[in-house]
Amino acid sequence: MSGRADSDTPPDTHAEDPEDARDPEGTPGPEDTDGGEEARRARWAAAGAGAVLALAGAAAALLRLTGPAPVLVPVAYACGAAVCALAALLGSRGRTRRALWLLVAGLMTMALGDQFD
Repeated sequence: MSGRADSDTPPDTHAEDPEDARDPEGTPGPEDTDGGEEARRARWAAAGAGAVLALAGAAAALLRLTGPAPVLVPVAYACGAAVCALAALLGSRGRTRRALWLLVAGLMTMALGDQFD
């Protein structure tokens, strides 16, 4: 920009004022409710998937512990279940991207443990 007084951006490219997104009655517009609803669904999905995978990993660890599998197998399942439980906790607190990566890491740990069997 040259610093001239007339070098300001055109008025149609300015960011909207948050008050402009509301109806005259003060109710939130569709832009306000969709983002919150999507975030809520993402939190529920991350927390639910983490809890289900943590329970599955814990159950698999207990089943492998009672069988003739090497000791590394149930340990890998238990570690993967712990990582998935942490992902469920982070997902419920709104850290859905980190929760997704922890879910992937937990599943990979369980799959690695299954390879030792």
